[in-house]
Amino acid sequence: MRRPAPTREIPPPLEVECLRALWSIGKGSVRQVREELLVRKRDLAYTTVMTLLDRLERRGAVSRKKVSRMFVYEALLTREAVRALAVKQLVNTFFDGESADLAEYLKSEP
Repeated sequence: MRRPAPTREIPPPLEVECLRALWSIGKGSVRQVREELLVRKRDLAYTTVMTLLDRLERRGAVSRKKVSRMFVYEALLTREAVRALAVKQLVNTFFDGESADLAEYLKSEP
């Protein structure tokens, strides 16, 4: 089965939370990701975390490997890649694609 190309869009906020949990723990099961989210004061149901990780896997943002009776997830999309996507979207949306305009704006803000 072919793996989908990595996402070109910023994942939705809850998916980013799951990615942040994976970046923190390296790799883990749904239960481990949920526990990390709880540490971050984000109480999501087990099934919600499972759905979010499944969506991320379908988009190519995480890998999933069957270990015994559970899946273990690992982030393929890096923190830097998500940041780059976010900045690109910010520049395109609010600065007409001109990164120099964003830089100028940042310099002028107190």
